[in-house]
Amino acid sequence: MRMLIHCEIKPDQVERNLELLGAAFAELAEVQPDGVRYSTFQLDDKVTFVSFVEMSGGPAVMHDLPAFQRYRSTLDERCVQPPVITMLHDVGSYRSC
Repeated sequence: MRMLIHCEIKPDQVERNLELLGAAFAELAEVQPDGVRYSTFQLDDKVTFVSFVEMSGGPAVMHDLPAFQRYRSTLDERCVQPPVITMLHDVGSYRSC
């Protein structure tokens, strides 16, 4: 399962979003769940975040990560609109990140 997640954060919530993301990525680095690849990027406008996620075992692997659950459980409150999740289907890649 591969997906792209796009969200616009309320300007007054950007720092909180960065804090929660930092904790979630620290937890991923500590736990190192199998089959998970996760990258998040902050765009130049500073309020738009884009994540690329790959989970070979499906999303259940993220349910056991408390920091990720804290991030996810309050995401809608921080967003201007609910995040947009798009499923990705591999066509090809060259030295992808």
